[in-house]
Amino acid sequence: MRLYQRDSYATRFQAQVVRAWSDEKGHYAVLSETLFYPESGGQPADTGVLKGAFGEVRVLHAYEEGKAFGDVVHVLSAPMPEGVEVEGEIDWPRRFRHMQRHTAQHLLSQALLRAGGYHTVAVSLDGPICTVDLEEEAEEARLQEAEALANFAVYADYPVEAFFVSQEELAQYPLRRPPKVQGKVRLVRIGDFDLAACGGTHLKTSAQAGPIKVLRWERYKGGSRVHFLAGWEALEDYHAKHALLMRLALGFSTHPLDLEKPIQKLREELYALKGENLALRESLVQALLPRALEEGVLLVPGPILGELAKRLLEWSGRDFLLVSPEGRFALLGPRRQEILERLKALGAKGGGKEVVQGSLPKDKVAAALDPGLVS
Repeated sequence: MRLYQRDSYATRFQAQVVRAWSDEKGHYAVLSETLFYPESGGQPADTGVLKGAFGEVRVLHAYEEGKAFGDVVHVLSAPMPEGVEVEGEIDWPRRFRHMQRHTAQHLLSQALLRAGGYHTVAVSLDGPICTVDLEEEAEEARLQEAEALANFAVYADYPVEAFFVSQEELAQYPLRRPPKVQGKVRLVRIGDFDLAACGGTHLKTSAQAGPIKVLRWERYKGGSRVHFLAGWEALEDYHAKHALLMRLALGFSTHPLDLEKPIQKLREELYALKGENLALRESLVQALLPRALEEGVLLVPGPILGELAKRLLEWSGRDFLLVSPEGRFALLGPRRQEILERLKALGAKGGGKEVVQGSLPKDKVAAALDPGLVS
């Protein structure tokens, strides 16, 4: 018996171990009844503990055995005997967050249908950032409208109730989408806002699911994927972003909502400096090129070492060794592999085809600059 379908807020229960077994992958048990929700419909499984005369065993995961309505298999941290009585306790903070995500998803899916005629085809509630996959391509304005509508449903504090109906009775209920199961079907109704077939755990009222925040959307498999946060996790996200915004505003001595101006100014200054830097590097390469051609071995500032080496490739008939004060080097020419072996005697490491690049100990830079190395 799946006790979570009767009361999603219950956290403890008594049961008997009906089956227990182990294999090379882990330890498992099926109980006479359970509060542990098995991973299904995009909602993650519950975790928690089972206690008995054998001690305490953690429930690491839960899944349905076979097709829908099969036994709930509990994945355990250690083996347990069959036939014993156990007391189970789920991880309540984890369960409550899952309930917030799931109820918020129902609200958002209905809001998306009303605001844009968008049909939900799949959901993922595996992490704080949840997703709803839509059959249609979404528009930004309709998504904003759906977010507002979902939050109005939160503030309306609709009651959430779950109940079972027979296959014959289904036609009487205006479901948001057709059920995926046959026979007796569990429906979840959120006031007069949403009605859908669902076997998952839900909150008592829509108010407990808020706030609901759409983060972004993207085109996905011919339709759209909407990313959202809900409940405590939306508040935690807001807190983290607000704290970051306040720190940045303090650093710029401005109001948080005026941060774009100093950041834009800083970006423009950065682009200008990058342009100046490129021009200076080009000037330095041009100034050092004649010396490199004349001397063959040259001490070169690290930032332009690679650029100067590329210019020297045009003179492929001779060898060049460029070394930076930090120990980086670039080696090119017909005898580059031979010269590399000499550099390795100084502790150098490196490789490459047309241009051999690498590094050597800083205290060996002077020795590497000896013209005799490339002669």
